[in-house]
Order: sequence, then C-alpha cells, then structure tokens
Amino acid sequence: MIAPIALIPFALLGALLGADVVSFPQAMTSRPIVAATLGGWLAGHAEAGLLTGAVLELLAMETLPVGASRYPEWGTASLVAGALAASGAMIRPGAIITGVFAGIATAWAGSWSMYALRRLNGVWAARALPALESGSPRAVMTLQLRGLTADLVRGALLTTLAIIVWTPIVEFILAHWTLDRATGHAVLAAAAAAVAGGAVWRQSHRAAGSRWYLVGGVVIGIALLAFE
Repeated sequence: MIAPIALIPFALLGALLGADVVSFPQAMTSRPIVAATLGGWLAGHAEAGLLTGAVLELLAMETLPVGASRYPEWGTASLVAGALAASGAMIRPGAIITGVFAGIATAWAGSWSMYALRRLNGVWAARALPALESGSPRAVMTLQLRGLTADLVRGALLTTLAIIVWTPIVEFILAHWTLDRATGHAVLAAAAAAVAGGAVWRQSHRAAGSRWYLVGGVVIGIALLAFE
C-alpha cells in the first residue's frame, strides 16, 4: 500500500506537466524524455526515468496534437512511467519495459481525460456566453482560470490514480519476469525505433531531399554508436 504522503510530490508534478501539454505554459516540460526523467528522479533513480522517457519520446513522435483531435497525453503518462521504472531500480529486468507499457496505457487514459475536460470547458463557455458577448473581461478571466485549474486537477488525479493502479501490477509482473534485460531492451528499442521512423517518414517524406536527410541521419547515428 502506497502512503498518501508519498504521492503528493508526484501529484503536484503531474498537475504541472498535465497543464503544460495544452493550458500553460507549454514549455516542453511535458515531453516524455523530460517528464519521465523527473518521475524517475522523484522515485530515486533518474537514469531509469531517462531511459524510459527516451523510448516514450520515440513513440510520441507519432502524435500530432492538431486542433480538437483526441491524442495521447504524454506529460502525466511519462511521469508515471518514469516513476514506475525507477521503482524497479533498474536492477530488476523488465523495469523499463513495464514502465513504458504503463505509460502507454496512462497516455490513452489521459487522452480521454482531456476530451472530457474540453467538453466541460464547452459547457462553461456556453453558460458564460451572454457575458462574453457583452465584452466582460471578468468573464474571460474566469473561464481561463477555471479551465487552467481544472486541467491542473486533471493532471494531479490522473497521475495519482495511475500510480496507485499500476504499482501492484508492475510489482507482480517484475516478480514473474523471465526475459533477460538485454533481450527485453533490444526488442523494446527496435519497436520504438520502428514507430518513430514511420512517424518521421510520414511527416517529412514530401519535403525536398527528405529521403537523403533521413538516410544520412541513420548512418550518422549508427556511426556514433559504433565508435562510442
């Protein structure tokens, strides 16, 4: 059983990261590689969070946050993933993989939470329509503060619930994990790279010379790994 006091730092950080996705300040702290590293650091192992965030960052390249479309919410999800991976302290095989999959599931839940919040914001805006049409600055400020506060609460609740739900599941999986760390990480890295590669290609293949830039990037990356 997780002590409630231990969840407070994660809930507060989850609130900030969740708001950073859309509401404020959009400072890119909600990017997976940042959020997961912070989660791992809070849980006592920043390196585990960083590695988890690197994988989720590759997967998040598939996401195009356009308009009112529903898309995965990677901010709070990456925080949860980094914290769960760090709880395995990386000495247990499977910690990174289970953290990543918990993050993916949380990102899916986060997409629905953002959708629900947008619906709620729409209801509030409809109710305030007469005041908005009259040009009331107070109505505008109230709507903005209400929406921002709701997003902060959304991020905090999602983070807290995800950690509570996923902690026993991750502990159970790690207790019965049989795949060695090297093989598991290789499979995970290959899958993430394939998804990221497909996303990059779909988003850039129409640009002039994009094929050569992509090939050149792959070659340089392999060379850096080979001569490290």
